[in-house]
Amino acid sequence: MTPALALVPLEDGRWLDNPVIREGLLTATWETLAMTGVAALLTALVGIPVGVLLHQTSPCGISPSPAVHRAVGAVVNVGRSLPFLILMISIIPLTRLLVGTTVGWQAACVPLTIGAIPFYARLVETSLREVSGGTVEAATMMGATRWELTRKVLLAEARPGLVAGMTTTVIALIGYTAMAGAIGAGGLGAVAMTYGYNRFESDVMIACVVLLLVLVQLVQMLGDALARRVDHR
Repeated sequence: MTPALALVPLEDGRWLDNPVIREGLLTATWETLAMTGVAALLTALVGIPVGVLLHQTSPCGISPSPAVHRAVGAVVNVGRSLPFLILMISIIPLTRLLVGTTVGWQAACVPLTIGAIPFYARLVETSLREVSGGTVEAATMMGATRWELTRKVLLAEARPGLVAGMTTTVIALIGYTAMAGAIGAGGLGAVAMTYGYNRFESDVMIACVVLLLVLVQLVQMLGDALARRVDHR
């Protein structure tokens, strides 16, 4: 076992006697929640329209357009293929332009959102594709417009899938925040790296991991419950 992973006892105390755990974890948890919440909201606002556009312009969509579908799909694929750390570093000028800084949880929201939008857009496209074609045809025969088909049929019928996809995206964002914390974003990832890893304070590392696990479990439980609630099929 390497020294960084070993359970090294603390000279000044451990667990609740450790000031990092008593005073720092609450702030770090709030920063993680803030990063995740802001990025998830922006991801939903942009990712759903992008996913709808991908579906609508596909061969099985309401308004097939191979050129538009290929162009949007290419952008989405590029966004999904970039590792998050590389993405975060490569858009530092954009982050500074939008936020005015490249450190702190506010700055981390920019790469988090840009990284999550393509991911969620594909999940939205998949959810819309799973809506029964018979339902769409029936609405079309009743005179529904394209906007009504999209809003009242496709999005309404795909709500369980959209919620499940957002749950998966939020969980991925929590993992991204931990990576972002390693290079100045704050949050639980920063505390785990600064104190748990660099200073060999194993109790801090364990506390951060446990908190991240709890957050993921809570998000999954809430997401599953909401998906069941909106599923009226």
